[in-house]
Amino acid sequence: MNDKKLMNRAADNIRILAAAMVEKANSGHPGGAMGGADFINVLFSEFLVYDPENPCWEGRDRFFLDPGHMSPMLYSVLAMSGKFTIDELKEFRQWGSPTPGHPEVNIMRGIENTSGPLGQGHTFAVGAAIAAKFLKARLGDVMNQTIYAYISDGGIQEEISQGAGRLAGHLGLDNLIMFYDSNDIQLSTETDAVTSEDVAKKYEAWHWKVMTIDGNDPDAIRAALTEAKAVTGQPTLIIGKTVMGKGARKADNSSYERNCGTHGAPLGGEAYINTIKNLGGDLENPFQIFTEVKELYAKRKEELKKIVAERYAYKAEWTKANPELAAKMDFWFSGKIPQIDWNAIEQKANAATRAASATVLGVLATEVENMIVSSADLSNSDKTDGFLKKTHAFTYGDFSGAFLQAGVSELTMACCCLGMVLHGGIIAACATFFVFSDYMKPAIRMAALMELPIKFIWSHDAFRVGEDGPTHEPVEQEAQIRLMEKLKNHKGHNSMLVLRPADVEETTVAWKLAMENTSTPTALIFSRQNINNLPTGNNYSQVEKGAYIVAGSDTDPDVILVASGSEVSTLVAGAELLRKDGVKVRIVSVPSEGLFRNQSKEYQNSVIPADAKVFGLTAGLPVNLQGLVGANGKVWGLESFGFSAPYKVLDEKLGFTAQNVYNQVKEMLA
Repeated sequence: MNDKKLMNRAADNIRILAAAMVEKANSGHPGGAMGGADFINVLFSEFLVYDPENPCWEGRDRFFLDPGHMSPMLYSVLAMSGKFTIDELKEFRQWGSPTPGHPEVNIMRGIENTSGPLGQGHTFAVGAAIAAKFLKARLGDVMNQTIYAYISDGGIQEEISQGAGRLAGHLGLDNLIMFYDSNDIQLSTETDAVTSEDVAKKYEAWHWKVMTIDGNDPDAIRAALTEAKAVTGQPTLIIGKTVMGKGARKADNSSYERNCGTHGAPLGGEAYINTIKNLGGDLENPFQIFTEVKELYAKRKEELKKIVAERYAYKAEWTKANPELAAKMDFWFSGKIPQIDWNAIEQKANAATRAASATVLGVLATEVENMIVSSADLSNSDKTDGFLKKTHAFTYGDFSGAFLQAGVSELTMACCCLGMVLHGGIIAACATFFVFSDYMKPAIRMAALMELPIKFIWSHDAFRVGEDGPTHEPVEQEAQIRLMEKLKNHKGHNSMLVLRPADVEETTVAWKLAMENTSTPTALIFSRQNINNLPTGNNYSQVEKGAYIVAGSDTDPDVILVASGSEVSTLVAGAELLRKDGVKVRIVSVPSEGLFRNQSKEYQNSVIPADAKVFGLTAGLPVNLQGLVGANGKVWGLESFGFSAPYKVLDEKLGFTAQNVYNQVKEMLA
C-alpha cells in the first residue's frame, strides 16, 4: 500500500499537468480532470494490470474513458506510465499532436477507445466485458481480465446509460467496475438544476453492486476497488463524490472549486497562477513529473513485470496443455477470418435478401467461432435468427452462446458491439430495421472514426415495409449512410463499406466482402420482400467491384439503367418493354458506389461511360444515384415520406414498376 501523502502528491501532479495543458492550449476542460485525478492515480499505480512492454497483450485489463473532455487526466497518468512525453503533453489539442482534445484509440499508447459523445465510452466497456466473458467461456482463465470504466454526470444523464446499465446488470458482468465521477457540476449548471434522481438506487435496481465513497480520498478509492474486485455475479458502480476543479484558486486566492467556470475553459490569469502554486507546482516549469511520482510509477512498472511474468507463465502451461485452443486464440486476436467456401452456400431463388442473409449467417455461426451477433428485439424479422438457430443467446452468467439479445435498445446494442471489437478477438455484427439506424448514427460514426470492422445489418430497406406506414419506411436513411462511402478516414480510405445487394446471390457476395473487410465498418442493407433473381448467366463475382453490368452489355447502348437492391429487378422488367421498342439497354447493379469509385477510371467508364444517357431508380432520395447518373440522365426516386399500404400497391402508386421505367426512359430519350 502506497503512502497517502505520496498518493495525494501524485494526484496533485496530475492536476497541475491538466491545468497547464489546458492553459497552454487556451482550450479544454481542466475541472473534471482535476477532480478525477485521485481515482485515475490509484487505478493506474495500484490496480490496472497491463504489460508495459507489450501494450497489445490480450490478457490485459482495459480502461474505458467515457468523458473524453477529461483527456488531460488520462494523458497525464499515461505520461507517468511512460506512454507520452512531456513535450507531447505540451502539444495538447494542436495539429498533428498525439494528444487531441478527446482521446482517440491507440493501444500502443494505452488508449483503449475513442471518447465520442458522452455515454458511449462506458457502453463500449460493457461490450468489452461481454467479449471477455465470451472468450473466457471458451479459453478459460487465460482471459481473466477486469474491464474498468469511468463515467461522469453527463454520461449518467445520456439516455444510452439506461441501456448499458440494464444490460450489464441483467447479464451479471462481474468483470466490469465503473467509477462515477459525481462532482455535481456540469458545463453550464449544477446537476441539481437538471436531475433529482437517486443514481445509486437506479443502478441497484439494475442489479449492480453500488458503493458511495469520497472520490478524492485514495484510501477510500483503494478500499472500494479491492471490494469491487471480489464481487461476483454483479457489475460494480463506485460513486465517487469528487470536487470539480479540486485545488483551483481564484485571483484573490479564494476557492475556485465546485464551479462551472472550471469545467470547460482555461483557468486563466491569476487563477491559473494561484492554482499551480496551491498544488505545489513550479510556475516556471509546470510541465514536469515530480521525482517521487516518477518513483511511484517506476515501482508499479516493476510490480507489473512480475504480475505479467506470472500470467505469461500460466499461459505457457495452458498452451502446452491446450495447443488447439491456443492456436484458436492467436487466430482470433489476429483479426483474420477462417476460410469459408462461399460458393457452396446455396440460396433459395427469388427470396428476400434478408432471408438470403439468414442463410449466410447460418453458415457463419458454425464456421466463425469467435463471431457474436446481436439484434434489437428483431431477430425473427431482421433474420439474424439464421445465426441464433445454430447457437443460443447469452444469459445471466452463461456466455457459452454467441448471440446478444440487446432488447429494444439500438444505440446501446451498437456501442456494445463496438466495445466487443475494441476488446479484440471478436467479430461482431448487430441488426435492426433500416429506419432505426437513425438511433445508431452516433455509434456508426464512431465505428468509422475508430476504423472498427463491425457489421451493421439493416433489413426492411425501403418503403416496401408497406402497411407499417411512413414511420417505419426508410426514405432518407440510405442517403445518410451512403455519405459514409464518400467520407475518407485518416488513412485516406472510404470510412465505411455500404452494400445493398440486388438479389440472393449478390447477398452472399456482399457478406463475403463484409467479412473480408477488416479495416472499416460495413453496412449490409437487405429487403423485406422477395426479389426476383437477376438474369441467368450473371457474373456475381463482379459485385466486388461495386458496380457491374448485369444484363444487356451492348457496346453502344441507347440508355444505361442503374440501381441497387430490389430496384435492379424492376429495371430488368422495364428493359424488356424497352427492348420491344428497339431500345438498346444496359442494366447496371451498384451495390456499393464507394467500391465502384475505387476502381480504375477505365473500368468505371466501361460500365457507365461519361457521355452515356443514364436512368437511375432508387427507393430512397434521388441523391442516392445522382453521382452515377450525371447531367445526361435522370433519377426516379422518392421526394416525400412513404405511405401505409401493401408494398405492391405502393410500387404502383409511387412509380416503381416496369411500365414507369419504360415511360420515364422513353420520355428522357425523346
